[in-house]
Amino acid sequence: MAKEMGGRQSQLRQLVAQQAARMMAEDGVSDFGYAKKKAGRQLGIVDANCLPSNAEIEEEIRLFHEIYNSEDQPKALRQLREDALATMQIFNRFHPHLTGSVLDGTASQYAETHIHLFADSAKDVEIFLLNQQIPYDSDEKSYRVRDKKSGEKKGGERMKVPTFTLEGPNGFIKLSVFEFDDIRFSTKHPSNGGASDRLDTEGLKALLAS
Repeated sequence: MAKEMGGRQSQLRQLVAQQAARMMAEDGVSDFGYAKKKAGRQLGIVDANCLPSNAEIEEEIRLFHEIYNSEDQPKALRQLREDALATMQIFNRFHPHLTGSVLDGTASQYAETHIHLFADSAKDVEIFLLNQQIPYDSDEKSYRVRDKKSGEKKGGERMKVPTFTLEGPNGFIKLSVFEFDDIRFSTKHPSNGGASDRLDTEGLKALLAS
């Protein structure tokens, strides 16, 4: 009986993961938690044991692209990376780093691009946006930050940082503004809990050239 229950839960987890992956791949949803909860509601699944991990959803996103977007997704991904590079060059004085799905390769058309900036003050970035007459929406985003060497979370708590969201040519671009000293730390990857990958401008140029 327990074996049957475990098998049933595994099947439901996969269904939710596939539905959440479809939302993230097709609709540009970037929040794993939101995607899995919405997918669970759509499928009538409320048992927390039947909700997949972020890693399971990420794997389903990769499978989705392989099956349904094998031709279009690489082109869309490259365009988003080129858009990210253009944005990073504009904000070069704030030490921009690309991270998230546009970097790791799971993004598709209209996905949200995530760029981290490092400045003495978020006000400096806002003044720059105003001077350049770049429209934006401001908000906050919560991160867990890990020390690259020790692997410990900075301060043991979530860090809220200001964000500025721009409307790019192929989707929204979210700029998260960290204090300059935070460049020594990396954010926690939402799917596997390790340190998130990130690339500076020169690194992104090299990626596009490879």
